[in-house]
Amino acid sequence: MNQNRTAFREGIRDGIPIAAGYFAVAFSLGIVAKKAGLNPFQGFLSSFLNHASAGEYAEFTVILADAPYMEMVFVILITNMRYLLMSCALSQKFHPDTSGLHRFAAGFGITDEIFGISIARPGALNPYYNYGAMTVALPGWSAGTAIGIVAGNVLPASAVSALSVALYGMFVAIIVPASKKNKIVAGVVIVSFLASYAVSKTSFFAHMSDSMKISLLTVLIAGAAAALFPVKEDEP
Repeated sequence: MNQNRTAFREGIRDGIPIAAGYFAVAFSLGIVAKKAGLNPFQGFLSSFLNHASAGEYAEFTVILADAPYMEMVFVILITNMRYLLMSCALSQKFHPDTSGLHRFAAGFGITDEIFGISIARPGALNPYYNYGAMTVALPGWSAGTAIGIVAGNVLPASAVSALSVALYGMFVAIIVPASKKNKIVAGVVIVSFLASYAVSKTSFFAHMSDSMKISLLTVLIAGAAAALFPVKEDEP
């Protein structure tokens, strides 16, 4: 029991800076949610159930496009598919005696950052560490979205338009460092930009929503890159 308390406190400690970062990003996401017509409660609930910036942005894009539910399922599945791999990796860190209920509960709160601090823990992972990190990080993410929607309702239209660009800045900040380190990643990013522009100008794809176009391009380009440039086993 003492070990669980210690792990929980350590999770809270490591989750506080994550929560602060989440709040800032989710605030910008809330501006997009406001444009999609969500109220603060809906935005909070959406972020609490889907804690992924790319996944939520895709979700709000589908809502803006008034697309069917099945398209939303497909888009969110594609954008959040990496969490399946993270779950498989993290499951190996738990003690073999860890119950399925604890594994499921910890899996609910997997994000890129929580996965990072969890996988870096030495020895077997105590699920209470994940619970501690989730206790502060996930409410920070959800509250940021809700407050972003509130701000979108009271700020002038010019300010809302300016703040909505911040989310794109976050995505740029993700791809630029990776592109500098790896020429293949840089090439994939360039191909993605060119392919997206070409598809947007092609009448054949005119009947598709923007979210469906993005999802199809993600599957095709990522699949082609994985097949042509597989990661060698000795690479990190």
